Parts: sequence; structure tokens; C-alpha cells
Amino acid sequence: PAFDKTGGDHFRGYPGGSNDIAYQIKSMLRSGDVFISAVPEVNDRLMGPQNGSWVSWYITFAESPLVLGFNSTSRFAADFNSKPWYQVLAEPGIRIGRTNPGLDPKGALTLALMERAEAYYKSPGLSRRVLGAANNPAQVLPEETLVGRLQSGQLDVGFFYSTEASSAGIPEYRLPAEIAPKAVYTVTILRDAPNSSGAVRFVAYLLGAEGKSLMTQHGLDVDKPELVGTLAAMPPELRSFVDQSK
Repeated sequence: PAFDKTGGDHFRGYPGGSNDIAYQIKSMLRSGDVFISAVPEVNDRLMGPQNGSWVSWYITFAESPLVLGFNSTSRFAADFNSKPWYQVLAEPGIRIGRTNPGLDPKGALTLALMERAEAYYKSPGLSRRVLGAANNPAQVLPEETLVGRLQSGQLDVGFFYSTEASSAGIPEYRLPAEIAPKAVYTVTILRDAPNSSGAVRFVAYLLGAEGKSLMTQHGLDVDKPELVGTLAAMPPELRSFVDQSK
């Protein structure tokens, strides 16, 4: 990663659903320095003495809308140019991939999207026709396998964040802005981070000019950093990135 070239630190990331990773942190099944989530509320599960006080502050810094990513060699690919997207998803035989709504915010946003689509297109029962049950085992897959399954042809279409599709070179279908939910990305440094100084440098890089440029290139909508929590809880080196008047 580009961050590795800035000094002696080396990025080692673990992908997964935000809810699932937060649970692993809280249960002390996984440790780390920095926690990045796609939904701000996930941080609340790690805040306060009752949750282990793993998080005492976090910053929102970018957004990414939910999109449909499809395999260009799929027999359904051309249909996205000639039919409404929700009709394509309801075609017999189409293989759809999505994540667990209980473990991953993207899975929960997928359900929200289809509920909004029912009202938007005045099509009662649309969500059930496309998704089946909320935890339909024919569609729900581990978050970290979704891109690979689509690229290998095991899936025809999947629900992704725009930044995922952009980074992986997956053709995407943009959903109407009126109904497409967005991931809102947050970053924080965990309590007792083994490499707290490296964590500070990583967050500073992420929120700095080079980090913002890279995020934009990979399909993220970069927002002005907003702090949740107290300024005093933040490392002093990071305070300049947020509004200190709050």
C-alpha cells in the first residue's frame, strides 16, 4: 500500500463486516491498532465501560454509495442496459451475492435498499422476490469472499460499495440516488493499541492530502472529517484534522 512507502510502518489489514469485527474486538478475539467501520453506530458497541472502552472517539471521513456489481461475462450482464435493474435481479436463474445483514452493515443496507425500492417503484413484494428471506443461504456469503466469487463467475451480480467495485475493477450499475443507501466510513485508534504511534501516523495519512487523493481515486466521496467524542480523548497529533471549536 501507498502508506508503507511513507516510512517504517507496514499496513496489515483484516477485511470483514464491521459488526463482526467489532464483536471480535469486544470479545478479545482480535486485536489491532486502528478500527475502520462502514457505519458510525458500530463504534457505539465499543464505547463506554460496559463495552470495554475500546473506542473513546471516532472520526467520520468518507462515504460510498451501495451499487450493483456484475460479472461482464454473465448472461444477465447485457440486461442491465435494456431492463430496469430490479427486473434483472428477479430473473429466474440469476445468482446474487450479498452479505449477512446481522454481521455486516452492507448486508443491512442491502435490505434497506430493497425496502426503499418497493415504495419507489410501487412494487409490493419486490424485496422478497429478489432477496428471499433476510438470511437466504443461497445469497448470503462471507464479506471477504464476495468480490472473488463474482470475478470467478460463481455469481452474476452482487451488492457492493462503490469503492469496492472501483478498486476491484468490477463493472457497476449505479442505483438511483433517491434510494441508494451509503456507507459512512469512520476511523479510530483502539484502546491499548500495540503500535499506537504507527496508528497515529496511519490515521494522519488517511485524513491528509495524499490519503484523500487516493480515496477519491478509488471511488470514495471524501467528507470533511467530523469528530464524535471529545477532543481531549484524541491523540494531539490528530486534532488539527477536525473542527476544534466543538
